[in-house]
Amino acid sequence: MSQNESPDQDPVFQLKGSMLAITVLELSRNDLDSLDRQLAAKVAQAPNFFSNAPLVLALDKLPPSEGAVDLPGLMRVCRQHGLRTLAIRASRIEDIAAAIAIDIPVLPPSGARERPLETAEPVAPKKPEKPPEPTVKPTRVITTPVRGGQQIYAQGGDLVVVSSVSPGAELLADGNIHVYGPMRGRALAGVKGDTKARIFCQQLSAELISIAGHYKVSEDLRRDPMWGSGVQVSLSGDVLNIIRL
Repeated sequence: MSQNESPDQDPVFQLKGSMLAITVLELSRNDLDSLDRQLAAKVAQAPNFFSNAPLVLALDKLPPSEGAVDLPGLMRVCRQHGLRTLAIRASRIEDIAAAIAIDIPVLPPSGARERPLETAEPVAPKKPEKPPEPTVKPTRVITTPVRGGQQIYAQGGDLVVVSSVSPGAELLADGNIHVYGPMRGRALAGVKGDTKARIFCQQLSAELISIAGHYKVSEDLRRDPMWGSGVQVSLSGDVLNIIRL
């Protein structure tokens, strides 16, 4: 090696952007006991999906009247249910100070239009003459492209997307999921535990696929010979089977 050469001329790392799907837990009340109970019920619907899931704690919607948050206690509650806190989103000075004290990154308040995942529909007043609503609901059909950041949920039935699904988008259904276009986001079928649910797509390029809480992420899917092909995904025991359409 000459005197003008240096081993530091060869880069040892690269900084790259990434479209990662990270769960945001938006806190509306400072009540850790209620959070513990409600989070347990939510995780019970798909325990494998929530295992070691990355999480951003959003505290920016908490009203000032709620008082200071016990941030270490809040993180412990989330960790007990499998959620790992990567950062917090905050605007109140006491929340930012609490995060700095334990060396947790702080994100600015979000300006994006975030929509909560609808897990239940408003209950209409009961009318004696109206028959009860059937358990199985009609298939939900989406005819426009599903863009990054969108969440679409088909409650009580199947979800059909007659277009493409972008990275960062999320499809959820109690039944099956059909995508008649490139599937580049996340698809979660049988989210309430239906092990017979399936996922069908014309081009498998997903960030994540899941059936009844059993999932594979893109790192695993890229090694599958069906990557980029038209496939159907089913669940056999605890194993996701991917076969050609």
